[in-house]
Amino acid sequence: MADQKPENQINIELTDEIAEGIYSNLAIITHSQSEFIVDFVKLMPGVPKAKVKSRIILTPQHAKRLLRALAENVQKFEAIHGQIKETEFEGMPFSLGGPTAQA
Repeated sequence: MADQKPENQINIELTDEIAEGIYSNLAIITHSQSEFIVDFVKLMPGVPKAKVKSRIILTPQHAKRLLRALAENVQKFEAIHGQIKETEFEGMPFSLGGPTAQA
């Protein structure tokens, strides 16, 4: 019995390709009654066109948990490294329709 895993343990695999990550400097968030869609975009200076690099679709409950987890991690980061300075972003470069926010 000593070699049994606890039931609530999850084995998560991270492939080398996914571990490299994808750079994003704009997130476009839209939602419906049943889901939140977060599109991660890379904007390049002087280039009028940008591509969505990754899309994540979340339930409203998971979106709220993600919001809470991000807030906690930003607080921890700022406690160690100081306040993160925000830069202003002038308007959206494009619209995908529906309720939209940016991050």
